[in-house]
Amino acid sequence: MEEICLMSEGSRQLPSEPISAVGVVTSVSEGPDGYYVVAKTTDGSDADLWKDGIFKSKVTRYLCFTRENVSENSPDVVVDMRLIDAKDVLPEGFTPVEKTMDTNETAMRKRRLCVKTSPRATAKTAVYDIQATAKSKYQLVDYKCLCEINNMGIWYRMGDLPQQCSQEESIKVQCDGQATPVRYNKINHLLSSPDVLIRHLHLHVAIIKMRRNSNRPDYQHQGSGNY
Repeated sequence: MEEICLMSEGSRQLPSEPISAVGVVTSVSEGPDGYYVVAKTTDGSDADLWKDGIFKSKVTRYLCFTRENVSENSPDVVVDMRLIDAKDVLPEGFTPVEKTMDTNETAMRKRRLCVKTSPRATAKTAVYDIQATAKSKYQLVDYKCLCEINNMGIWYRMGDLPQQCSQEESIKVQCDGQATPVRYNKINHLLSSPDVLIRHLHLHVAIIKMRRNSNRPDYQHQGSGNY
């Protein structure tokens, strides 16, 4: 049984932002703007996904990813990754990476990289980092193994997403992470139901009349003192 070594590279702090998209490129220098190319393994070896056998192939493929919002209207995050055989059925909810981002060629040989994304507002966890190790017997601390390919291990790290407060929930998050309810927006509540608005207006008018009557001086029992 081979000895499994734990590598400390995976124990560092999580990046500030999760990964929003994953792709494949043919060249290290041709990565799209905003994308990081996984060009090297943790020990500095070439992280080419395509190479096969002892001969150096002219075809190269590298993983790449970005933490920038791909869509401003509906920002997504990567919540899961899988590498399957080309003939396998696509997992439910996953999208295959079929083509390279720089040349529109076949992304991988005999296998398909599948990525699952989710709106950031509804996701609880997401992929924060992707690394490659030179040998499959090495394990990165706090990382999950995506696959073993070309004598490499591809790893990804999951992390919790900070929960963002929405206007509808109208909650206030304190420094200790506890959520304290605050007063709901009455205007939005009233406008959402005409019947409630009408009853509220009738009640408001009645209260105003009562206040006026209670504050009005009783002239019937008062005299000016002058005749």
